[in-house]
Amino acid sequence: MAIRQFVKFRVGDEEFGVDIRQVREINKLQEFFKVPTTPPFIEGLINLRGKVLTVFNLRKRLGMPDKDFDENSKIIVVSYKDFLVGFTVDMVSEIVKVPDEDIEDTPPSITGFERRFLSGVAKVGEKLILMLDLENVLSPDEENDIKEFIDENKDSVLEQQ
Repeated sequence: MAIRQFVKFRVGDEEFGVDIRQVREINKLQEFFKVPTTPPFIEGLINLRGKVLTVFNLRKRLGMPDKDFDENSKIIVVSYKDFLVGFTVDMVSEIVKVPDEDIEDTPPSITGFERRFLSGVAKVGEKLILMLDLENVLSPDEENDIKEFIDENKDSVLEQQ
């Protein structure tokens, strides 16, 4: 029986998990370098120890109502294919261990945002955690746009901080 570990976090009223192997770090919010004409779900760029990171507002990406950030808001830095990206979340709560048999496919009853963002549902005690599928958070076109976006603005971001 294999056990997987997930970083559990909250966005809106939903609890999500992402495989801990994809998470590089969890940071406090910092000032974003805003770039005009970007999709609304992109908060901007940040300089993370000399590397430029695109930061997504996961709430907006999932189509949830907007909310101001507060002291609980965090940036989860993850490996996304061949680069690092950050996702803003309302709160990071804990690391959970989930046996493989407690992870199921995403049920058809899950509505409210695109199901392609989810890889399944994990049962943790009496609660369910929606498993975020990082491979599907961006379409291939959006992924290419992000790479161009970083390349075009890298120097400005690094100079800013």
